[in-house]
Amino acid sequence: MWDAYKKGFKAYLQLEKSLSDNSVEAYLRDVEKLTSYLEVSNTIKSPADLALKDLQGFIKWIAELGMTSTSQARIISGIKAFYKYCIIEQICITDPSTLLDAPKTKRLLPDTLSFEEIESMIAAIDLSKPEGGRNKAIVETMYSCGLRVSEVVNLKISCLYLEVGFIRVIGKGDKERLVPIGRDAIKYIQIYRDEIRKHQPIQKGYEDVLFVNNRGKLLSRVMIFYIIKDLAAKANIKKTISPHTLRHSFATHLVEGGADLRAVQEMLGHESITTTEIYTHLDRDYLRSTLQQFHPAFK
Repeated sequence: MWDAYKKGFKAYLQLEKSLSDNSVEAYLRDVEKLTSYLEVSNTIKSPADLALKDLQGFIKWIAELGMTSTSQARIISGIKAFYKYCIIEQICITDPSTLLDAPKTKRLLPDTLSFEEIESMIAAIDLSKPEGGRNKAIVETMYSCGLRVSEVVNLKISCLYLEVGFIRVIGKGDKERLVPIGRDAIKYIQIYRDEIRKHQPIQKGYEDVLFVNNRGKLLSRVMIFYIIKDLAAKANIKKTISPHTLRHSFATHLVEGGADLRAVQEMLGHESITTTEIYTHLDRDYLRSTLQQFHPAFK
């Protein structure tokens, strides 16, 4: 019964909302969990026939399965998006998810790296191998520009304006933004592009992709994850590290240095300033630790 609704919802997310494949799949998994609950509880109803109490039963069910409050909130967001689609398409007259409350979640501050730790990771790269030059350009670019993993793997040669110190980034929802890029990142991109990549066989369809694997195709996000984890281990960094850590570090270092929050929002590609404001909390922690270390009244 729900297959047609899921198919329509998928098209809506792709065409109307212009979401990435990963986001679309995440929303569809949320609806899939709801239909799984309806099956196990013998509550086979159409979206229009579900009431608030049915959705509350679903949330109770996923909580009993051991899902964290963060995961529950994420799923509720997906269900609300589904019902927004149902209202638009007149599948439903009323939205039963309107009063569905998400559990309170504690917003965790992300781990960040110091500039010295990032430098030690870059120093750990083996430049005797061709992929070393590529990896150095990747890390320098991610830290210099605060890019998401998906943005760096999809970065195009045609989007590089290195002579004026900018790159054009295609972010979430295919939104474009111009981001300044530092001298070191420019230098290592040029070395990789002109001295390493040009000698690789590039597969058809990937001619404009900047960072490619040894088969001349798009790098996977998982590959970037392994590159960063491996470099952190070689640099003897014990923190929980992921590619996103470089993005968090980029933003934190800007805020600590006194950068305007609106400028940071623009460079990160955040739709809402409230997302960027997490870095003001990080900055306060930094200020507090500095006072505790150096101010006599805090000893």
